[in-house]
Amino acid sequence: MRQAGVLLAVSSLPGRHGIGDFGPEAYRFVRALAKTGSKLWQVLPLNPLGYGNSPYQPYSSKAMDEIYISLDLLIKDGLIKKAPRFRTRSKRVAYDDVRVYKGRYLKAAYRRFVPGSAYRRFVKDNPWLHDYAVFITLKKHNQLQLWTEWPKSDRDWIKHRADLPGYEEDIRYEMFLQYVLLRQWLKLKKYANAHGIQLVGDIPIYVGIDSEDVWSHQDQFLLDQDGHPTHIAGVPPDYFSVTGQRWGNPLYDWDKMQKDGFAFWLDRLSYNAKLFDLIRIDHFRAFDTYWKIPASCLTAVEGAWIEAPGYAFFDALFAHYPDLKILAEDLGDLRPQVLELRDHYRFPGMKIVQFSFDFKAYSLFEDYRQTNMAVYTGTHDNQTTRGWYLSLSKDERERVRDFLRLRGFGHRRIADGFMSLTFASAPDYAIIPMQDVLGYGDWARMNTPGTIGEPNWQWKMTSLDGFVARHAYLKDLLRRFNRT
Repeated sequence: MRQAGVLLAVSSLPGRHGIGDFGPEAYRFVRALAKTGSKLWQVLPLNPLGYGNSPYQPYSSKAMDEIYISLDLLIKDGLIKKAPRFRTRSKRVAYDDVRVYKGRYLKAAYRRFVPGSAYRRFVKDNPWLHDYAVFITLKKHNQLQLWTEWPKSDRDWIKHRADLPGYEEDIRYEMFLQYVLLRQWLKLKKYANAHGIQLVGDIPIYVGIDSEDVWSHQDQFLLDQDGHPTHIAGVPPDYFSVTGQRWGNPLYDWDKMQKDGFAFWLDRLSYNAKLFDLIRIDHFRAFDTYWKIPASCLTAVEGAWIEAPGYAFFDALFAHYPDLKILAEDLGDLRPQVLELRDHYRFPGMKIVQFSFDFKAYSLFEDYRQTNMAVYTGTHDNQTTRGWYLSLSKDERERVRDFLRLRGFGHRRIADGFMSLTFASAPDYAIIPMQDVLGYGDWARMNTPGTIGEPNWQWKMTSLDGFVARHAYLKDLLRRFNRT
């Protein structure tokens, strides 16, 4: 089935309280998306935002960030009485300000909350919850320092699990927040599914050193006795960087994981399968080979490609969870074995139209005849299509316009030309970032790789009216190219 969808971070939704959340505007977006005939809503990771507010360096791969809790839904549940509007018309998320604002209402909701059978079942069914609550409580009490820098008693709590006098209330508060988050998200997912919308999740292949995952499973990573990584992840030098990319994430101890039946990964993916209908795994190639950098190296120049037990892992995964659906992010220069691994399990791969123009040949150089694939105009890491076009030389712009048959039209139509091209292509999935649906320039770009902090991850819609105004156009495109 040829499906279409939109890539939109929850944080980028309009919101009455400074950020998109799991509340009324998310439900309105689902209804609006369904009216276009689309079937997919892809989000960015929902986990607790880490350094630079990046969703790809979270404090946990299971917990969600309380910043996404809808205060409107808390009012509806009777846990708070009111929450005045806050930064409603802002086009940027001011994360620190929103956390302070929402924090006092979340504390008030916790004080009114009476745990019932549903909450007790939630705690019982999620054994990761208490460890995460302890981790984030200790982290907050240590001024958000990396856990390896905590006092020894805090750092080693996970090894002896002693009582934490004076912290119990804070731990219960963190557990309450996760209960509310999961409850609100699963209700939204149920609503989306009822409207024919599947939710596409996004998880980074690696977890950050500053995470409960590493703290709680130190034996699953290449760490020294003090918890510091001995080797880290990244990619070697290439056309884009002479020093490569030194990501800093600790590497998995795949030998240990395989002996344990890949329990860490099976648990991680099976949990995310409850939250999403389809899971995109970032940097899929690391299931085949990964770049192993000594932690002492300041760049990614020194390193080696190491083979990962990809087939053994996925065999174990599907033996336990045969219905799990995965989308493989397989972009970049890859050795053939990566694609063989992908195709062995029939995982859809990815294509990015923006990367695919061959300006010398007046054509696309990518093969868009494959069907088991997801094609995008761009992703959260790209320039917007309009921004990309405006950054080209005059000659390159003319070639793009010739290819798209847009001679005589203004540059505002470039994103529409890209959408038509994307929907017309053969891949089963065609997904468009909201910024391209709206034809926005680079001021609405979500992230610039290799940079940290503002304005990354901050773009926010002030209203869904612009998207609603595109209904007829999108619906016509989907009908014309036989997509749903």
